[in-house]
Amino acid sequence: MSRFRTQLFSTAILLTAMAVISVPMLAQKGATNGEWTTYGGDLGNTRYSPLKQIDATNFNKLQLAWRFHTDNLGARPEYNLEATPLVVKGVMYSTAGTRRSVVAVDAATGELLWVHGENEGKRGQSAPRQLSGRGLSYWTDGREERIIYVTPGYRMVALNAKTGAIVTSFGKDGVVDLKMDDDQEIDPVTGEVGLHSAPVIAKDVIVVGAAHRSGGVPRARKNVKGFVRGFDARTGKRLWVFHTIPRPNEFGYNTWENDSADYTGNTGAWAQMSIDEDLNLVYLPVELPTGDYYGGHRPGNGLFGESIVAVDLHTGVRKWHYQLVHHGIWDMDIPCAPMLVDINVNGRAIKALAQPTKQNFMYLFDRTNGQPVFPIEERPVEQSTVPGEKTSATQPFPSKPPAYDRQGFSLDDVVDFTPEIHAEALKIVSRYKIGPIFTPAVVSNANGPLGTLAMGTAQGGTVWQGGSYDPETHIAYVYSRKSASILGLVPPAPGSTDFAWVQGTATAGARTSAGAGGDASAAPGAGPAEDNEAALAVRGIPLMKPPYGQITAINLDKGEIVWQVAHGETPDNIKNHPALKGVTIPRTGRAGIIGTLTTGSLIVAGEAGNATYPQGRGAMLRAYDKLTGKEVGAVFMPAPQTGSPMTYMLNGTQYIIVAIGGADHPAEFLAYKLAK
Repeated sequence: MSRFRTQLFSTAILLTAMAVISVPMLAQKGATNGEWTTYGGDLGNTRYSPLKQIDATNFNKLQLAWRFHTDNLGARPEYNLEATPLVVKGVMYSTAGTRRSVVAVDAATGELLWVHGENEGKRGQSAPRQLSGRGLSYWTDGREERIIYVTPGYRMVALNAKTGAIVTSFGKDGVVDLKMDDDQEIDPVTGEVGLHSAPVIAKDVIVVGAAHRSGGVPRARKNVKGFVRGFDARTGKRLWVFHTIPRPNEFGYNTWENDSADYTGNTGAWAQMSIDEDLNLVYLPVELPTGDYYGGHRPGNGLFGESIVAVDLHTGVRKWHYQLVHHGIWDMDIPCAPMLVDINVNGRAIKALAQPTKQNFMYLFDRTNGQPVFPIEERPVEQSTVPGEKTSATQPFPSKPPAYDRQGFSLDDVVDFTPEIHAEALKIVSRYKIGPIFTPAVVSNANGPLGTLAMGTAQGGTVWQGGSYDPETHIAYVYSRKSASILGLVPPAPGSTDFAWVQGTATAGARTSAGAGGDASAAPGAGPAEDNEAALAVRGIPLMKPPYGQITAINLDKGEIVWQVAHGETPDNIKNHPALKGVTIPRTGRAGIIGTLTTGSLIVAGEAGNATYPQGRGAMLRAYDKLTGKEVGAVFMPAPQTGSPMTYMLNGTQYIIVAIGGADHPAEFLAYKLAK
């Protein structure tokens, strides 16, 4: 069956999914009351709203209700607005602009109500996570309403939601310095720690993670540790801290050999976190330790690197964990929020956690205790030949669901639009080592191999945008991209680091791959990833077969794929390529970082990258039938989607907001509604 077009695997699966909605519990119901009060729609990050005024019959009739430009929020325009805004009581709140300002906007008209910004000087300029970030949080006790956000300089600020004024009773004059009281010494200006994600708040507890620079070419083995903390939402007082790298006498310390836990850094929760208020559990998606591609200085499996960790909301005490990658050297991290879902497996109701990943596995756990919903098998994997490296003998492989996109690299993945292009592609591939998922990096050699070629690692699969979920059908929807990485190691430049090996190729020097923590460059797709794209292309055509970007529907009750569809129009450089003249190529989709929105009637997602349409150069906001994957509508946007879409109802009208931007289009929010 063609991988380009919608794939309908089983009508019976769909009917089964719809038949099991008799499960009495629904811990995560999506956004309620027509609002969108937290980043993921609910604390379980289902990105679901039951609204269905906008449906398959009228999606094409959507019109622009208003737009909000962010050009002047900072010293220069931003081009990569990743935020998902909140809408509460008719007001849209979001971070925006290169200085990460907070704006309050009338959700019916787009009128600016108030704005707050912080000029952090050298501290902000030195921050590892700059620009507008991915959003903010809303808190209320029924009387007071606050907006909580984290600045680029890693300071947590509390604002009055109605006026934008600083809440002086919070922290010190409205600010909690997150580089302090973190159980480690951090330089207040240059300390390499920050955050893009929004804080998460439940039961008057604010939970904040940590992010760092990309670990591809780390400065040193010793780095800031990415501890997670809980704070009192009223006062800003620290309530607890969870050591993502255990201290002596703490659980997991013995998984670090040679006392490497004492000096290794990173291992932060830079992605969004999820909370189950009924269970009083916070679920932490943790990245890998310093550095991303070489771990010879940190032997052992290294908990809690690349683990899901459930901690008590009020104390931070670990309740359970599961490590998805042992001793990671592939920059897989855990890049996005777990979805908290209530499913039914063989007649048994399960409070589950569904975790999309860069490696294109959807891991499913019982979120009460961490037990896999479907068996996960430890299988032997190839071992590293890099001097000094000591990889894990086995890695976890879920039995269900199957991988929802490509992993590793094989000859079957090589582009074959024409025999000539296929032959040229095979010649390029012959210069690299290839193999299945968890094939390790190699020392790069100019005579070959230049490195290990792999999909589903640093740049592949699902990244920070995560997935969405329909609580009625128990189907999860996840976008993934095909983007290959070159995993090659070279000696570092003299004096640049104390690592024995860093990411790079023998012909290009120590060139960094895009990755850990999610790249947030000024223009989407800019940066080191472009080096990979240039090297791994045939006459400008990607080395791997399409679809380059796709949406997959997964029945979580069955652990089975329901449908897949290429998401995004075929890029112009392929449509108009002279070598492909006369060749029929179905829609390829486009690779990018795209989040989905699930509503009562549709799946909604914008395209990555620009293409040429009758309306001009831009991208489409597309809608799909939830049960079949059939496209049912598309609306033109002047630039590609950069932040995940959301929806709300105001004065009887449903709106959809999406953040857009591009290399030649400063970031803005577009709000769509049906014409009266």
